[in-house]
Amino acid sequence: MPAPPAISISSLTALVKKAACDAGFDLSGIAPASDFAELKYFPEWIAAGLAGEMKYMEARDDAGGLKRASLQAAFPWARSVVVCAVNYNTAQPYSTQPHDPQNGWISRYAWSHEDYHDAVMRRLRLVESELKKLAEPQAPCNDGKAPAAQSGCYVDTGPLVERVYAKYAGIGWTGKNTCLINQKLGSWLFLGVIVTSIELIPDIPAPDRCGTCTRCIDACPTNAFLGPYQLDGSRCISYLTIEKRGEIPPALREGMGRHVFGCDICQDVCPWNRKAPATSLPEFQPREGLVNPALAWLAEMTEEQFREKFRGSPIRRAKRSGVRRNVAIAMGNSGDRRFLPALEKLACDQDAVIAETARWAKTRLTAESES
Repeated sequence: MPAPPAISISSLTALVKKAACDAGFDLSGIAPASDFAELKYFPEWIAAGLAGEMKYMEARDDAGGLKRASLQAAFPWARSVVVCAVNYNTAQPYSTQPHDPQNGWISRYAWSHEDYHDAVMRRLRLVESELKKLAEPQAPCNDGKAPAAQSGCYVDTGPLVERVYAKYAGIGWTGKNTCLINQKLGSWLFLGVIVTSIELIPDIPAPDRCGTCTRCIDACPTNAFLGPYQLDGSRCISYLTIEKRGEIPPALREGMGRHVFGCDICQDVCPWNRKAPATSLPEFQPREGLVNPALAWLAEMTEEQFREKFRGSPIRRAKRSGVRRNVAIAMGNSGDRRFLPALEKLACDQDAVIAETARWAKTRLTAESES
């Protein structure tokens, strides 16, 4: 029986994008599996120590090259990159809006009922499965069998810089805050990519629409930007509250404000997010208590309560000890002396980092009230 005719590249590309839409993605596009010019900056960024303690960013191949600096080195069989994006914005206040000094801030992406890695990967697998099924009737090899398509799905875990491929897939441009921005949806986007050996028609790269605006750079309280499009990750509040282990440098603590997990400031002030639509997906709606969470509640949480409340949440990455350390800093920055008893208790904690941080916070609160 003759093999069915091979589907055209243009038809296959259109069907893959339809599969992404059917899977629940808001945006999708195709980028060629090339080593774009933007990736040349990555080794310099790592060498300058701007990744801080994020050693996973320094993963290298057998030849000693940084995996994230070359897609072709990591996947020599790759021909195309399917980039999918889903909106996670919710109809909730921004961190830059006033809120009770007794409360802190958890980054918007971490409010949800399901870890975004799982939510995006589940959809991405559906698209990958459809891609493979559609691409099956290919021209036969010498042995008469169709070549098996190779692919890999990644959500923040692969050896590639997703936002670079998102740009060349037409999803959006890299803003001056290094976040991906879409003209209609803003920057509240989760990205997932499928690296594939199948040749697809690439989209037109998205143009940069930041113009002369520098609001994201001007608003950063820890001066984490070396300039437009250049982030010192070791000074970023997201890094400090999530990735940084041990003591946070005292010089950066005041700038952290009342952030206890992540930071949204550079996105909250972005003009492209003013009219960003809210998602209707239930898995991205906030869990109870995570929008402007009570600092006292977080400070008093037991290990068991922490595991139960944040089961399946990215907040577990910071661990209970990291969250409590961050809470102590937030209390110190609150200007609210009602936190002094809680800080007295934290200053006696068995965790030396938490105890030291609480003593710093006490001193800061006391000094503010006396000035």
